[in-house]
Amino acid sequence: MNPDKSSVIGADSKDYVTSLARGLAVIRCFEKDRCKLSLTEVAKHTNLARATARRFLHTLNALGYVETDGKLFWLSPKVLNLGFSYLSSQPLVELIQPYIREVSDKTCESCSVSVLDLPDIVYIARSLIQQIMSVSLHIGTRLPAISTSMGRVLLAALPDTEIELFFKSLDIKKYTKYTLTGYTSILDEVFLARKQGYSVVNQEFEIGLCSVSVPILNKEGKTLAAINISSQPQKMDKKRLHDELIPNLQAAARKISDVLPAEERLLI
Repeated sequence: MNPDKSSVIGADSKDYVTSLARGLAVIRCFEKDRCKLSLTEVAKHTNLARATARRFLHTLNALGYVETDGKLFWLSPKVLNLGFSYLSSQPLVELIQPYIREVSDKTCESCSVSVLDLPDIVYIARSLIQQIMSVSLHIGTRLPAISTSMGRVLLAALPDTEIELFFKSLDIKKYTKYTLTGYTSILDEVFLARKQGYSVVNQEFEIGLCSVSVPILNKEGKTLAAINISSQPQKMDKKRLHDELIPNLQAAARKISDVLPAEERLLI
């Protein structure tokens, strides 16, 4: 997490507000594995001076976004308002829930929708049939784009130049013995997803988890999001993928596209 202006697109603009960027960096440095942090730890994770981090923490505390016991700091529930503002302002989020529930009902599998926020995908809707991952997936969960089927579908919609720039700065992590870590092999999968219109990822992010995804398009044919089904590998053989799962996802994606307002612009 680096609030340094040089690392942010558009940060050289005269309209760029460094203090706002740093304040947001302070909020983002709190994660599942570091939900409570000391002043020193916040400064370290944000690359801010202790005095600067202290001012931001106390400002956020005064505004109600951060709580403290005098030694440690943590986010307050008020931070959720920021995420709910996004969800409530996007027609796509409200519209898609019945359609992913329909996919789950027809396939008896969990169905989700995500958007791209490099280097991750972010879950914006979910219909859970059974918990098969060791981590709990919920609205706002972030997973690495390169190692997920929804991520590869969304990456495939980007221009080649953007994909190349992204991959140049990429730090590839190996999650399981099946995780692809070679740039060429991952790029091949992204371009395959573009060609065939779907992506299948088998146990690359977690052992025992397989997923298939297709894009959701707006009325201009541009990718808005990705919709997926996730299950156990033995329940996602090639015949079932092509006879049942992919057709159901494609049908849901078309239905969502059909009901989107013409002005919908939630692009990846």
